[in-house]
Amino acid sequence: MTKLEELDKRSREVFRHIVDAYVETGEPVGSKSLSSRLGISLSPATIRNVMADLEAAGLLFAPHTSAGRLPTEAGLRLFVHGILEIGDLAPQEQKEIEHHCKTSGKSFSTVLEDATKALSGLSRCAGIVLAPKSEAILKHVEFVSLSPGRVLVVLITEEGFVENRIIETPPGIPPSSLTEASNYLNSRLAGRTLKEAKSKILGELEENRSQLDLLTSKVVEEGLAMWGGEGTSTSLIIRGQSHLLQDVRHVEELNHIRNLFEALDTQSEILELLDASIAADGVQIFIGSESNSFQLSGCSLIVSPYSVDKGRIVGVIGVIGPARLNYSRIIPMVDYTAKLISKTIG
Repeated sequence: MTKLEELDKRSREVFRHIVDAYVETGEPVGSKSLSSRLGISLSPATIRNVMADLEAAGLLFAPHTSAGRLPTEAGLRLFVHGILEIGDLAPQEQKEIEHHCKTSGKSFSTVLEDATKALSGLSRCAGIVLAPKSEAILKHVEFVSLSPGRVLVVLITEEGFVENRIIETPPGIPPSSLTEASNYLNSRLAGRTLKEAKSKILGELEENRSQLDLLTSKVVEEGLAMWGGEGTSTSLIIRGQSHLLQDVRHVEELNHIRNLFEALDTQSEILELLDASIAADGVQIFIGSESNSFQLSGCSLIVSPYSVDKGRIVGVIGVIGPARLNYSRIIPMVDYTAKLISKTIG
């Protein structure tokens, strides 16, 4: 692939304007329209020669029989990682993100979901967040009877976040069994994550069944099953997928969005990509086939990790949408949101 240093100043300027026009309109850019956009005096013939060189370098392509050119995925990656000038986040956008990231009276998962909605609304893309299911250090657990056969499990983390789940239990469980179940778990969960404590507690229950009566053991097991989460230790929250259909200009773009919907539905490849992003530092940008996923061809993912517990990274947040994104605006938006979440809940 062509490197940035291999392009001279004129080629960079022409290429930058082609990408800018593509982001704005999604339309192929011809030499005449490009000549009017450029602030330097270049003839259409000279521009055509530069465009031909950029096409030969794999940075541009001609869609169908159009005389205009569009950036390739490789071209977009070169632009984003080497030429793009990152803009500043508007004060109003900062305020909106701050409003959604407030933690007052909200659980950790609700903060993440609200932040994802804010990103989706501001970017007009799908907001996406990889959230930990059982990473939080626990402080207290409580079982509360709601109705026969239904019990509310309340967990409070050391950060002060409250999470609730409803479990199904055998009818006729007395309040004493719920109290005993709460006391039993509190003596073993405090200061640990559910992931750390789950197998140990289940093994202890199996070995020392006589410690708890049958109904109390059932409550404990159901609570752990609901909270421990089998399989993956993360969950994917996606909001605002409808935004992806609002600015589709061509059949090719629609096909890309359909493939993206399929990837979001199956989630496996998206989860792998986001899991890999947790180990990275700062904003990560994946464009098209860079992700090794057919479904993400023609699409882009912009994410940044967020942390808790004084810098312990537990997830990523960002947006996913078509390759034709306003990168200069969305990159600082994602970066600010991730940093704000880390500051708020860290």
